[in-house]
Formats: sequence, structure tokens, C-alpha cells
Amino acid sequence: METPPYFAHPTAVIDDGCEIGEGTKIWHFAHLMTGCHLGRHCNIGQNVVISPGVTLGNNVKVQNNVSIYTGVTCDDDVFLGPSCVFTNVSNPRSAVARRHQYERTHLGQGATIGANATIVCGHQIGRFAFVGAGAVVTRSVPAYALVVGNPARQTGWMSEYGHKLKFDTSGQAVCPESGQVYLLENQIVTRLP
Repeated sequence: METPPYFAHPTAVIDDGCEIGEGTKIWHFAHLMTGCHLGRHCNIGQNVVISPGVTLGNNVKVQNNVSIYTGVTCDDDVFLGPSCVFTNVSNPRSAVARRHQYERTHLGQGATIGANATIVCGHQIGRFAFVGAGAVVTRSVPAYALVVGNPARQTGWMSEYGHKLKFDTSGQAVCPESGQVYLLENQIVTRLP
């Protein structure tokens, strides 16, 4: 029997029909369901459930106790904090089947979702956006935005290294760790080359 190009703890359940990239690690009691797609070098924490049709890019980190439901897609380098929550139906009822009405939620490259945050379905989380711990996201979040609270409100902008940006009067900010320079124009942040 050929050794898979990924690591899975013996307690993990991996259904037939999953695509798992090289170097990915799947830890205790995780359940990957048929039809999910995981990129290379992902880290799937303890007690994680990944539903059919979910796609994770490369180097996605999923901390313990996260359920990622059908309709969620993540680009490369996304971080999902412990016990964060995704929904996929905006008006669920036990007695009403809505399996064909799942709403899409997309997380852009490098986005971070803090511990215990809730992402209500049907919204886009922009590249390198930062959702604070415990926040409840009820609308789309722009690239590089920092949102906190319930409901989540934007309180600033974050660098690709996860530092709050302080823009000067010319609309520029420098990340204190990387030295990368960012420009804020018309409520849109871009990183300068």
C-alpha cells in the first residue's frame, strides 16, 4: 500500500473522494467528508469537520473545533482560529430542507478569522482582512480591513503581517515588522511594490 503524501492521525476520518495536498497534516478526530479539497501544507486541527465541496488553498491553518460547511472556500494562507463558526443557510429551520440553497462564503488570500468568531454565510472576506476574536460578521469585509464586535464593525486596517496600520496625511502607512508600505485611497488599501 502506497503511503499518502500527507499525514493523518489514526483517529482522523477521511471519507473516500477527498483531495488532500502534499505535506498537509490532519490531527485527532478530524473528519474530512467526500468531495472536499485541501491544498498543500495545510494544518487541520483536532475535532475539525470539513464538509463536501469545501475548498481550502495551500497553507491554510484550521485550529481546533472548527466546522467548515459546504459553500465555504478559502484561498491560500488563510488562518481559521479556534472554534470559529461558519453558517451556510441564512434562514435555517429543522423541518425545512434547504440543502440546495447553501450560500457561498469566500475568504481571500491571507485572511484571518479570530477565535470564536462567527461568519454568517453569503459574504466575502477580503485578502488579508482580520476578523477579531468573537466578532459576528454579517456583511462582506474589505481587503486589509480589521473588524471587531457584534455585529462586526471596521475599526482600522491591517498589514499582511497582522499589524494595525497607521496612515499619515498622505494616506501611507508602514508595517512595523515587514517595512511594507500601504496606500489608503477612497477607503481601499493596497500594498505598494
